Amino acid sequence: MEFVSPNPFTSFIFYVFIACAILIIAYTCNFYYLAFLSGRRKENQDTISIGEPTITIQLPIYNEKYVAKRLIDSVCDLDYPKQKMRIMVLDDSDDNTTEQVGELIQDYKSKGFDISHIRRGTRAGYKAGALKHAMRYTKSEFVAIFDADFIPPKWYLKKAMPYFAKPNIGLVQCRWGHVNENYSALTQAQALSLDFHFLVEQRAKSNSHLFMNFNGTAGIWRKECIDDSGGWHTATLVEDLDLSYRAQMKGWKCLFIPDIVVDAELPVQMNGAKRQQFRWAKGSIQCAIKLLGGIIAKRKIAIDAKLQAFVQLTRHIVFPLMLIQFLALPILLASNVNLYIVSFLPAVTLATYFAMGPGAYIYIIHNMYDKNWKEKVKTMPYLLIYSMGMAVNNTVAVIDAMVGKKNEFLRTPKYGIIKNTDDWRTKAYNLPFSKTTLLELFFGIYGIMAIFIALYSNNPIWIPIIALQTIGFLYIAGLSFSHTRFKRGNSKIDYTKTKEEKMADITHKLAVAGILAIICFGVYMAFSGYQNDVYPMDLSIGLFDRIMASSEPKTIIADINAIKGYLPAAGNPVWIFPTDTTNFTRIQADLDVMLASAEKISAVPRDSSAFHTGMMDISLRSEIIQKQMMDMVPYMYASVSNILFAAIWIAVIIGVFAILKRKKQSLEAFDKSDGV
Repeated sequence: MEFVSPNPFTSFIFYVFIACAILIIAYTCNFYYLAFLSGRRKENQDTISIGEPTITIQLPIYNEKYVAKRLIDSVCDLDYPKQKMRIMVLDDSDDNTTEQVGELIQDYKSKGFDISHIRRGTRAGYKAGALKHAMRYTKSEFVAIFDADFIPPKWYLKKAMPYFAKPNIGLVQCRWGHVNENYSALTQAQALSLDFHFLVEQRAKSNSHLFMNFNGTAGIWRKECIDDSGGWHTATLVEDLDLSYRAQMKGWKCLFIPDIVVDAELPVQMNGAKRQQFRWAKGSIQCAIKLLGGIIAKRKIAIDAKLQAFVQLTRHIVFPLMLIQFLALPILLASNVNLYIVSFLPAVTLATYFAMGPGAYIYIIHNMYDKNWKEKVKTMPYLLIYSMGMAVNNTVAVIDAMVGKKNEFLRTPKYGIIKNTDDWRTKAYNLPFSKTTLLELFFGIYGIMAIFIALYSNNPIWIPIIALQTIGFLYIAGLSFSHTRFKRGNSKIDYTKTKEEKMADITHKLAVAGILAIICFGVYMAFSGYQNDVYPMDLSIGLFDRIMASSEPKTIIADINAIKGYLPAAGNPVWIFPTDTTNFTRIQADLDVMLASAEKISAVPRDSSAFHTGMMDISLRSEIIQKQMMDMVPYMYASVSNILFAAIWIAVIIGVFAILKRKKQSLEAFDKSDGV
């Protein structure tokens, strides 16, 4: 790869871009390594009858009125002796889920089930806190956990329990199924992503000595393992990952069983999916900060297991790296930095990206599924767009974790969606878009500008890569807006909208319209600024190429006059440590010298030494000025006026967002003071 730039700013951006690329490739190659392990090794877990040991089934729920009954019914329908099975509903709800669950539990108690309704009166520690509290009253040998949106099959316990044949097995994790996979492109993308996790990562680690993680649900723990590992901790947002790693550090073995599938409901609202992804990304980094030191220091853990633990716990760092690359690429293209893997064959760059990304994933999909792999491949574009669009959301999560910001454990709303005709939009728990959505819009608009830069800088080979990420940002932001509904989440019952809620809806619609109008104005100003400031520079740089290749004085004179018209008569765009070489007054004077020289040599014979000397002088001056202008281009984007406009533009959008937030807070205050 060739790179020459005297500009320290461009040089710095280039090396950051390359460093990000290397790290992203490293994490990608690690996934391919796990795919190799999962395909090469076959499951060989011992299963023998261990009788019917006592088991406690814990069901942590919080405001789950649409799915709580489905969950409890499926658990009570399990084919297991009633006297050996205790069911704990860990209910932290503050809506009418509590009344609904209470009535259901009383009904099952009357039928002879050992089922209890555990209310702490607080949400301290959130899900982890509820599980920790429940362990005080758990005396059974095993503990099974199901989240509210899961539907365990009747035979679940009888098939899963035999995998505890060996005494060192501390956890049996089963695969997630997807009861509403075909509901939308969003659910299809999530389903494929989760299948990659289970059928590649979990399978590879379970069949080796590498650390695998508990997925928080659809799994069974040996109670002795939980106690020996220190129990449930509440310091992170992913208590499941935390406990499973601590258990394996203690020497316990965790198994993944791909043949036992427990169906679950995928998030159907974009804002819910983003909340779930945020929690997973932030929690992983929190666990990395908490656990990696101990893992690395422990001698009994193999080197490759330590490396894989590091990769798994830090893998969400890929998202900020992707954003850095996305921001840097247009700057490098505008500066005419060569980023092709093979300088004389740009197509190799695109081919390499395809082979490292979609091409390899298609091969993995072929190995993961049997007859329906072609149908799964059709979902791949959805997953690419979804994953790239989530980069902003997950980057914020990573930064939050790294700076130690404390966040509330925010549940992912579930609506009991199974059939394609089921609707969630009129139900409670709907989430409005967040501030992250504004960042996603910014990156989407930036991507549109980057596409124009790639086109005008004669680098069209980069357009598909930029476009894919841009579509992802706009897709995530667009669904975040369109899926936004204002409905009071703490409502005890479903009800007709009040006057306050109707006003909130109107305010929301006006605010969204205002934000879209501001964004459109920003896009217009950005395009206008590029057309008036940057594009003339690009045209001038291109004309210098023609001047250097030309031997016709009249053509050179015309090109120099065109360049003089394109460039400002005075000023210096480099506002950080400006020099005389980037001053437009100086460049215009140099152009005048070149123009005079071209007019002189147009009057001398072409075969004379004066003609050749004059042409060489013009070519040399053209090359020098062209390099100076290439150094100036990045500063044309980051001019003081552009920075001020962007700051005002962002401030106005945030101001509109603040209005929405205040309106929501006023509704919540109304709920608390007057009730429903």
